[in-house]
Amino acid sequence: MSVGERDLIVLGEFKPFGLIAEALDGKPPENSSSNNVADKYDYFLFDSELTRERDHFGFSVSPPPSFSSSSAADHEIFIRGDRIMWIAGSRVYKRFTLSSTVIMMDSKMQCATLLPSLVAFHFPTETNDYVDLCALLTSQACWCHMAHSPEAVLCVLQVDALTIFSTSGELRSIPLPGMITSIWPLPCGLLMQQAAEGNLPLSSSPFLSARDISLSRREVHLSPQQCLGFPTMNHIGKANLASVSSHLILNDPLEEPQPTFVGERGEVLMKDFDERTIWSSERIPVIASYNRENMKHSLWLVKVNSCSGQEANSSSSFNGTQVFPKQFSFQRIWHAKCSQTAATKVFLATDENAAPIICFLFQEQKSLLCTRLQVVEKKDDILVAIKTEMSWSIQAVAAEPVSVFHPRVKVGVLSSEDILVLDPENTVYLYSGKQCLCKYILSSHLDQHWLEETNKYPENRSTRNTKIIGLADAVGSRINVILSNGQMIRCALRRGPSCSLTNDCIMAMSEGLSSPFYNHFLKLLWGNSETADLSNSDSNPDSEWDSFKSIILQLCGKSQSVSVKDSAHDPHSAWEFLINSEFHKNYCAHNFFTGVATVVLDVKPETDCFSLFNNVFTPEELSIFLTECLDSLHAVYENLKLINLRKRDLERLVILLSKTANLLGEESYVDYYIRDFPFLSKKLKRCVPSSSPRSPPNLYRWIESCLVHGLSLTNINDIPPLVRSCESSAVSWSRKVISFYSLFSGASCIGKKLSSGVFCNIALGSSSTSEEKMVLAMVGEKFGLQQLDLLPIGVSLPLRHVIDKCRESPPTGWPAAAYVLLGREDMALSSIAYLNKHKEPGTQTNRHVISMSAPYMLQLQPVTIPSTISDTIGMDTLKFEDVNSSDDSTIDGMDHLFNSSTQLRYGRDLRLNEVRRLLCSARPVAIQTSTNHTASDQDVQQAQLWQFAQRTTALPFGRGAFTLATSCTLLTEALTVPKLVLAGRLPAQQNATVNLDPNIRNIQELRAWPEFHNAVSAGLRLSPFQGKMSRTWIRYNRPEEPNATHAGLLLALGLHGHLTVLSISDIFHYYSEGHESTTVGLMLGLAASYRGTMEPTVFKSIMSKRPLQTLESLDARQDSLRSGAMLLKNNLVNSIFVEDNGHARVLQCKLKGPFVCLCVGGGSFYVHLPARHPSSFPELEVPTLLQSAALMSVGLIFEGSSHPQTMQMLLGEIGRRSGGDNVLEREGYALSAGFSLGLIALGHGEDKFAFMDTLVDRLFQYAGENCSGNSLLNPVTDENCRGAGQQMLIMGLKSKQYLRAPITWVKQRASDLMAIGKSLYDHGMLDGVPVNVDVTAPGAIIALALMFLKTESEVIVSRLSIPRTNFELQYLRPDFIMLRVIARNLIMWSSVNPTKEWVESQIPEIVKNGVEALGDDIIDMEGGDEEAVVQAYVNIVTGSCISLGLKYAGSRNGNAQELLHSYVVYFLNEIKPVSSSASCIFPRGLSKFVDRSTLEICLHLAVLSLAMVMAGSGNLQTLRLLRFLRNRNSSDGQANFGIQMTVSLSIGFLFLGGGMRSFSTSKSSIAALLATLYPRFPTGPNDNRCHLQAYRHLYVLATEARWIQTVDVDTGLPVYAPLDVTIKETQHHAETSICEVTPCILPERALLKRVRVCGPRYWAQVIELAPQDKPWWNFGDKNHPFNSGIIYIKRKVGACSYVDDPVGCQSLLSRAMNKAFRFKSTRYRAPSLNPHTKSGSSNVAQLVSTFSSDPSLIAFAQLCCDSSWNNRSDVDFQEFCLQVLFECVSKDRPALLQVYISLYTMIKSMSDQVTQDVLSLCDSLSMSNLKLVVAYNEALLRGRLASSREGIIQQNFLGSLRKRIEDLFGHSHELESDLHSYLISGNWPQDNMQDIKRSILLSWYLQWFCVPSPSTLQATMDKIKHKTETSLPVPLLRLVFPHTHIRVISEINKLLSSG
Repeated sequence: MSVGERDLIVLGEFKPFGLIAEALDGKPPENSSSNNVADKYDYFLFDSELTRERDHFGFSVSPPPSFSSSSAADHEIFIRGDRIMWIAGSRVYKRFTLSSTVIMMDSKMQCATLLPSLVAFHFPTETNDYVDLCALLTSQACWCHMAHSPEAVLCVLQVDALTIFSTSGELRSIPLPGMITSIWPLPCGLLMQQAAEGNLPLSSSPFLSARDISLSRREVHLSPQQCLGFPTMNHIGKANLASVSSHLILNDPLEEPQPTFVGERGEVLMKDFDERTIWSSERIPVIASYNRENMKHSLWLVKVNSCSGQEANSSSSFNGTQVFPKQFSFQRIWHAKCSQTAATKVFLATDENAAPIICFLFQEQKSLLCTRLQVVEKKDDILVAIKTEMSWSIQAVAAEPVSVFHPRVKVGVLSSEDILVLDPENTVYLYSGKQCLCKYILSSHLDQHWLEETNKYPENRSTRNTKIIGLADAVGSRINVILSNGQMIRCALRRGPSCSLTNDCIMAMSEGLSSPFYNHFLKLLWGNSETADLSNSDSNPDSEWDSFKSIILQLCGKSQSVSVKDSAHDPHSAWEFLINSEFHKNYCAHNFFTGVATVVLDVKPETDCFSLFNNVFTPEELSIFLTECLDSLHAVYENLKLINLRKRDLERLVILLSKTANLLGEESYVDYYIRDFPFLSKKLKRCVPSSSPRSPPNLYRWIESCLVHGLSLTNINDIPPLVRSCESSAVSWSRKVISFYSLFSGASCIGKKLSSGVFCNIALGSSSTSEEKMVLAMVGEKFGLQQLDLLPIGVSLPLRHVIDKCRESPPTGWPAAAYVLLGREDMALSSIAYLNKHKEPGTQTNRHVISMSAPYMLQLQPVTIPSTISDTIGMDTLKFEDVNSSDDSTIDGMDHLFNSSTQLRYGRDLRLNEVRRLLCSARPVAIQTSTNHTASDQDVQQAQLWQFAQRTTALPFGRGAFTLATSCTLLTEALTVPKLVLAGRLPAQQNATVNLDPNIRNIQELRAWPEFHNAVSAGLRLSPFQGKMSRTWIRYNRPEEPNATHAGLLLALGLHGHLTVLSISDIFHYYSEGHESTTVGLMLGLAASYRGTMEPTVFKSIMSKRPLQTLESLDARQDSLRSGAMLLKNNLVNSIFVEDNGHARVLQCKLKGPFVCLCVGGGSFYVHLPARHPSSFPELEVPTLLQSAALMSVGLIFEGSSHPQTMQMLLGEIGRRSGGDNVLEREGYALSAGFSLGLIALGHGEDKFAFMDTLVDRLFQYAGENCSGNSLLNPVTDENCRGAGQQMLIMGLKSKQYLRAPITWVKQRASDLMAIGKSLYDHGMLDGVPVNVDVTAPGAIIALALMFLKTESEVIVSRLSIPRTNFELQYLRPDFIMLRVIARNLIMWSSVNPTKEWVESQIPEIVKNGVEALGDDIIDMEGGDEEAVVQAYVNIVTGSCISLGLKYAGSRNGNAQELLHSYVVYFLNEIKPVSSSASCIFPRGLSKFVDRSTLEICLHLAVLSLAMVMAGSGNLQTLRLLRFLRNRNSSDGQANFGIQMTVSLSIGFLFLGGGMRSFSTSKSSIAALLATLYPRFPTGPNDNRCHLQAYRHLYVLATEARWIQTVDVDTGLPVYAPLDVTIKETQHHAETSICEVTPCILPERALLKRVRVCGPRYWAQVIELAPQDKPWWNFGDKNHPFNSGIIYIKRKVGACSYVDDPVGCQSLLSRAMNKAFRFKSTRYRAPSLNPHTKSGSSNVAQLVSTFSSDPSLIAFAQLCCDSSWNNRSDVDFQEFCLQVLFECVSKDRPALLQVYISLYTMIKSMSDQVTQDVLSLCDSLSMSNLKLVVAYNEALLRGRLASSREGIIQQNFLGSLRKRIEDLFGHSHELESDLHSYLISGNWPQDNMQDIKRSILLSWYLQWFCVPSPSTLQATMDKIKHKTETSLPVPLLRLVFPHTHIRVISEINKLLSSG
C-alpha cells in the first residue's frame, strides 16, 4: 500500500525560553563553560491543559491574561540551581525559589546550547546512532495529581526534601523519609524510588561528574537514565534493609509516604532496590522498570486497596483515631529480556481502538517495542485491571508520542496518542498502533533561515544533505526535530482537517465503522495521494471536503465495477490456503516473548490503495462497508439538521449521501433526501431497488411523535444507531437533544442510559419533576443558552417551554449553571457565593466581584456587588456638614459609612450625618462666649473645656459601636486612628483655638485611657470577615515604644478574633514591655480570640507577664534561680518561656494546675495573680488592674467549660482579703472574679457537680445572704464550713464519679482537694475574718446570675430575695438591690415581659406602698426611711429596665421600646421637668428623697437599655432623646465622664455597625452585654476601681450581622425588595409572618423559619431555614443561607425598581407601552399627520430600557427606532414587531423575540414564494420546523408538556400558523397532479424554473402531511392486496398510515379507486 507524504510545519528554531529569560534578567550566561552548579540547567515541556484549573462544575476556568495569551503554545518548566521558572509560551508565568538546589544530571545540561558539539561528538558523520538526550534525565520534577485532586501540583525533588508547588502559588515542603533517587507521577499520587543504603556515592555536591556516574552505576546497579548523586543522609542499618520498601507512594501532601507491596494479594513488602523505575503514567496505573541484574524489563499494575485496622497499624504510623491509610501494591503484568541495557525511552500511546500501548525504544537495537494493554476492568473512568494483549516491534532510532488527527477518541482517562517514529534511514513515519499512516518530510522550500550553519561548525555549510537525526520534546502535535547540521527546530504536525464537515464525517466513521473497515479506511485516508488536502497546511475547507468525498465516491464506483465472479473468490494455491488457515492464525499468536505475539512491521511497496481495498474485501463485505458508511454519514446528516448554522454543510453532505444511497439502491433514503432538498431530483437517476429496503432514521419524526403521542409510542429506529451509542462524540449534539426530550417526556434512568436508548449526563441536584430533571441534564451536558439558540425553532420551543415552567420556583442547591439556564442569575450568584466559601480568603482577589466563564454563562457578565465595606459613593451629597468647621479634611473615622447601602436605607434622611456629628472627636468643640473678651472669660472657657473634655473622651465608646465592622484596611497600610481633640474653638472670635491649661489639669493623665478607647474604636471598624489578619500587619502597626493607642488596637483585633495569628513569641514580646494598657489589651484580646477554647498556651501567656530573657541571665542571678527552683519544687509552674536570640523556646515543667505560670525577667518575678503564689514566695506588687484583666481573661478562655479547678480558684479570688494600696480597687477585682466564674459555669448552675452546692452556698455568703437571722456581715469560720478542702474531699469520694476509679487515682485526687483547701486556709478565707459584703456582693451576684442564666431555678431566685422589710431596706445597699433584680430576671428568663404590670410585680409591697405614700403626712411609714424606700424603688425599676434591655436586645420590640421610653422620660422629668405631657401613672416627687446622681444613673441605665432593644434600628425617636441628653450641660444634669460614656454608647448601639448589626440573646451574648452595661459608672476617664473600663467594649462579642440587603443581579446595585419573614411558633406567640423591606435586620436565628422574596416586581425566591438556638452565621460560614448578608434577586421584565417607581402602579406598563405602540402605529398609517416622528420613536426604546435590562430587547427596541427601519414599506411587519416586543416585555420572556420573528419571516418567505415570482427557500427544512411548532401546540392542548396548558407562545398565533400553511397549498393548481405523479411513479417536476418551485412546494406538501414514499406505498399495497381484492376503504388506509393526514389518505384512495 502506498504511504502518503505530509509536510512538517516548521515553527522556528528551538531554544529553551528559560535561557532567554535569564539573559533578559542578567542571569548566568548560557554559553558558560564552567562546571558550577549554577551553570547546570534542565527543562521540560508540557501541555497547558495539564494545569488548567477547573471550576465547581468541571468546566475550564478562564486563565489569567498572561496565561491565556500563550495557552495554545507549549509551556515550559525551566530549572537551574534553586530557581524554577514556569513559562507560558514566550512569557514567564511564575517563578519559584527553593531553599536548596534541585537534583539533576549532566546529560541534559545545556542541551540546546551545546547541541552542535554533542551531535558532532555522537555523529561525526552521517550516522544514525542518535541518543535521545532528553531521556537521560531521571525524573526529578513532574506534574502530579495528589489524592485525586483536580488541581495539578509541581513536585520537585531536592537533596533533603520534596517541594510541592500548586498552580495557585502555594508551596509545601515535605522532608524525605530516606534517600530518594527519583519521583514519578501516578493517578493515585507520587511514586518515589528509594535507594539502598551504602550504595550511593558520597559527594558534597548534588551533581556528579562522568566519573562519578560510572562509579554509581557499578555500585547501585542503576541504568544510565537513573544515575545521579545524592548527599549523605541518615543511613538505615543493613539489618533493617529488608523491612524498608524500595518504592514509596505519596498519596497526599499531608500524609506520610506509604510503602508498596507485591504479590497477588499485596502481602509482601516491595524491597527490590535493583528494580529501578524508568517510566510511569499519571493517566493509567502502570509503571515500567528495568532490572539490570536480570536484564529484564517489566510492567507493573499499581493497585490501591484500603487497609484494615490491623494492617494499618502494622504498616504505618497511623493511630486508632485516624483514617486507615491506603495500601499500594504492585502486580507484574509483563516482563521480558529485551536488551542488556535499559530502554532509552518509554512512553504511552494508543492504537486505532484507543487501547493503551506501552512503547520501549532500544537505540542500540534500533527497535521500538510496542506492547498493547487490554483493560479488563474500569471503574469511574479509572483503570483498575489491565493485562497485556500482544506486542510488535518497529524499526526506529527515535520515537515520540504525538497527537495528530486521530478521530477514534474514547471518553475517559486516555486521549489519542499516535507514534512518530524515526527509522534508521532518517525517515519519519506516523503510526497508529501497528498501522503506518503516512510519512513526514521537511518541506522542499524550507527557509534557509532555519538551516543556517552555526559558527562553531563551519564544515557543515551545505544544507542540501540535511537530514533528520532525532526527535524530542513532543507536546500534542508539536515536536522538536534535530537536524544533522546541529540545529533543533520546532515543528508542528497538522492535527486534522480544518473543514468541520470533513472532521465530523471522519469522526462519525471512526465510531460507526467496525474495526477492520475503519483500519482500511484510514489507509485510504492517509495513503491516497489525492487526499493530501486533508493534512496540508495551505489547504482550504472546500478542497478538504472534495478529497474526502472523492474517497467515498470511488469506493462506491469500485463496488459496482467488481464482478460477481470475484465475489466468489477461492484460494487458488496451497500457500493462500495456508495463509488463511486457523493454524497460521494460531502460529502468529505465538511469540518469543512468553505469551505475547510479536510482529515486525515494515512499510510495504507502494501499490494502488483502492485495488488493495478490493483485494482484501469481498463485494458483500464492501457493500456492508458502504452501508455502514451510509449509516454513519446519515447520523451526521440528522445531527446537522438540528444546528441552524450548519445549513451549508448540510447541503454538501446531502449530495454525497444521496449518491451513495442511490448506488446502494436505498430508495427510501433517496426519497428522504429529495424531500429535504428537492433540487437533488435533477441530479439523481433512478436506481436499482435494494433487495432489503430500509427506512432512514428521522429525528424530526421521533421528536414529533414524542410530543404528540408520548415517549412510549415513539419508534426507536427513528434514532440513528450512532446516536444511541455510548456518548458518541461525532453526533453528541443530537444525542443531547434526544435525551432532553426523553427526560421531560418521562424517561427513566439506568445509570447514564435512558429508557429511550440514549445516554445522558445529569448534573447533581434535587428534582421532583421530569422538567427539573431535564434542566439538570442540560447542565450536565453543558447545553446552555447559546446552544439553545443554535437549535431550530421547532426543536427549541418545547425546551424553552420546560425551562420557563421551572423558572418560577426552582429547587435550591442546584449548580449555578442551572439557574443561569433558567434566567435566574440571582440564584446563580447566590450559589457561586456559597461555593466560594470553601476557598481560602487569600485565594480570592475580590470577594465582591463574581464572574462565570462556563460556555452557557456568557450572558451573565461579571457583576460588581457594592457592599457596605468597599463601595463608597460620592461624598458630595452626603458630605459631613459642619458649617462652623475650619478643617474639612479632618479624618473622623466615619466617612466610609456613607455608601450606596446606607443611602438606600435612609434615603435623604440625614440622621447618619447627625450621628457622625454627635460622635466626632477629631474637631475642636465650639465654646460659646461673649463677643467682648474679659479676664474672667478664661476661667469660664477652661471650665467649659473641662466639661467638654469629659464628653469628648467618652465619644470613642459610641464611635466604636457606630463603625463596628464596617470597613477593611489594606495590609500594606497602617491603621489610621482619628485624633482625640480636647481643644475648643471660639466662633465669636473667628474660630480661635483654646486649649486646656496644663497648669490646671493634668492633660496626660486625662488622655491615657481615652487614647486607649479611641484606638479600640478605630480597630473595631475593621471587618472581622476581612480574612485572616496578617501577623506581619499587626507587627507593622506596632510602635517602637509601647503606647495606649497600640494597646487599644490589640484589644479591638482580639474582639474580632484576629489575634490568633500571633505567635507565642509575639505575645511574650508584648508582655516583656511592661506597659500596663498594652498588657490589658493583649490579655483581653487574646481571651476574646480564643474564647471558649481552653487553649493552654494562651492561658499560660495570660497568666504570666514577662519571659525569661536568656539562660545566661538566669545563671548570673542566683536569687532568681533559687526562686525558680522553689517554684519548680512546688509544681506550680506550667512552663517557662526562654527568649534565646529572638526565638521563643518553652521549657516544660510538671503541671500542677491551670492556675499560675510564673516567668522571670530582669531578676524579678512579675505575676498577674500574686494571691496564688506559694506561701513561702516573696510578696510582689502587681497592679490590681492587671490582676482584674487576667481574671476576666481566664473566664473568657474557659467560657462554658465548667472547669472545676478554675472555678474553685475564682471563688477564692472573690472573697480574698485585700491588703496594701489596692484596697480601693478590690471591688473591681472581686467583680472580675465573679464575671469570670459566671462565664466558666455559664448556664450550668444546675449541673450536679460534686462541689456545686458548696460553691453556691459560698457565693450566697459573699452576696450577703442572711443565714439563720444572723447579720448580713457574716463571719465565715472554719467551724461553719468544717474546712473547704475536707468537705470537698468527702463529697468527692461519695460521688459516683470516683467510686469506680482506681484507688491510686482517688488518692491523688484527694491530695489535690486537700491542697486546695489548705491554700484557701493559708490565704485567709477560712480564718474567721468576716467577709466584706460591700466588696464581694457584686461579683457573687453576677456569678450566680450567669451560672443560673435561663435555668428558671426558683430555688436560687428565692435566695436572691429583694428586701421586704424596713430592716432589710436599711442594711442592703440600693445598688445591690438592682443587681439582685437583674440576677433574678436573668435566671427567670421566660417570665420577663415588656409590660408595666411586670415591672410593678418586681417591686415589693413595702416599697410600693412607701412610694405611693410619699408626701402624704397622714399615712405613717411605720418607722421606715423614705429615702431607703425611694432608693429601693428607683433601683428596682432600673434593674427591671436593664432586664428588659437584655431580654429584648436587638429585637426592636415595640412594647419594650414604648415601656422603656416612658421610664426614661419619667426619670428625666424627675430630674428636671422637660415634658408637660408626661404620663401621670408613675409616682412623682422622687427627687425630694433621692440624690440627683442616683437619678442620673438610673436615667442613663434605662437609656442604655432602650438603645440595646433598638440596636441597629436607627430609631428616630430614640435618636432625638439621646441627642437631647448629650447636649445637656452641667446645669441640666450631671455631665461627668460616666454619664457621657453611657450616652455615647447608647448612640452607638442605636446605629450599631452603621445600622447593619444587632445583638444576640444567647447566653454568651447576655454575659458580654452584662459586662458592658454593668450599673456602676466611672467618675473619670482613668477610673477603673469598681469596673474595668475595657470591659465596656465586650459588647462586640454579642453582636451579629443580621443585616440583609438585596442586590439586583442585572445592575449589581442594592435595591429595595419586600421580604416575607416567617417566625416559628414559641410559647409566647404562634407562627407569625412579618413583612420587611430590604435592607433590613432579620430576627434571631432561633426564631427564623423562612425568608421569601415576595412582590410582583422580582422573581420569587424562598430560603427555608431550620430554627436553631445557635449564634447567627458568621461571614464565610459554609452553611450561611444569605451569602453573608446578600440576597441576589432578579427583576422581572416589565417592572420598575421601587426606587424608580415607589408607588408601584401595576397598570403603568400596559398604559405606557400601549400608548407608545398606538402612537407608532398611527405614524405608520398616516405619517404626514404626525410631525413628531422622532420623539415617538424614541419612546419605545426608552420605555423598554426602563422596564427591562435584557440586551436583546433593548437592541431590538433601538432597531425599531432607527430611521432606516421607519422607511421600510412593510408596515405589517413593523406592526408585528412592536406587538411582539410588547408581548416579550410584558410577560418577561425575552427569548421569545427570536422565536416570533423567525416564525413570522418563515411564513412570510413561504407565502411570497408561492404567491410571487421569487425563490427564497430551496428546501423543506422550514416546513419540518413548522410542523414541530404545531406539534408543540397540540402537546399543550393534550397536557403532555406541563400541568398547565398555557404555553409560552399565544395559542391563537400558533393556530393561525397552521391555517396559513394549509392555505398555501391551495394556491397551486399543479400540486394535485404533481402529487399523483409522485405517488404513482415517484417522479418530481423538472426542467424549468417553474418546475423547481413546484418541486419545492411538493416537498412541503409531503413533509407537512406525512405522505409515504412511493416504494413504501407500493410495498404496503402489495401486502394488503394478497388479503383483499376489493378497493381499500379509508379507515383501513388510516390504520396502515397512522401519521399521514386524512387529506392525503383521501387522495390515495382516489388513486386506488381509479386503478
